[in-house]
Amino acid sequence: MLIHHRFELPIDLAAARRIQERLRRRVILDDEFLDIREIKTVAGCDVAYDRYGKRVFAAVVVMEAGSFTVVEKVTFSGRASFPYIPGFLSFREGPVLLAAIKRLKTEPDVFLFDGQGIAHPRRMGIACHLGVILDKPSIGCAKTHLYGSYDEPAGGRGASSFIQDERGRRLGLVLRTRTGVKPVFVSPGHRCGVKMAGEVVMFWARKYRLPEPLRLAHILAQSAVNHL
Repeated sequence: MLIHHRFELPIDLAAARRIQERLRRRVILDDEFLDIREIKTVAGCDVAYDRYGKRVFAAVVVMEAGSFTVVEKVTFSGRASFPYIPGFLSFREGPVLLAAIKRLKTEPDVFLFDGQGIAHPRRMGIACHLGVILDKPSIGCAKTHLYGSYDEPAGGRGASSFIQDERGRRLGLVLRTRTGVKPVFVSPGHRCGVKMAGEVVMFWARKYRLPEPLRLAHILAQSAVNHL
């Protein structure tokens, strides 16, 4: 798959902030780029680490919307080139994920990332960062909360509440994908809005807490680590 833009690695934290602020101006948050009825393929993207936290294993699983079958899966491993710092995850995981994505023969309609979109202190989670680099619709679906305030949603499948910033602006959804199970934290990354991000995640979360392409990518990445 063609990567449209170069991924820039910062020399320090100040440079990382500048890159995030610059890329933030290129993020598009509009549902007009995405119609859930026209989505044919979705890619789930996740990483795992070796026990020392130095080697990163990226996995991408592409699934077909009509049949819910896997059409392609790829992996890539490499050294972590940036330290673990909350809010700057994309600089640590982005290069390996992009190397895996580059191996795809399929060009997915939507990318799901295990991480944040705009529900991020600088509105530049990994789904935004890589969404802009790929110039594709992208969504962050995280297992844990990073930024913004929210009320706990009701306990039934499909229940949700908004993630909001200090000024009340909506950044994403706390979405209950299974009854009685912990919710996921969904936020748009690029070329989609909050509403569509929630619809896509809910559509693909058929049996489990995570949407299926992301769940399978998680399993594939962990499997790569386990076979070291």
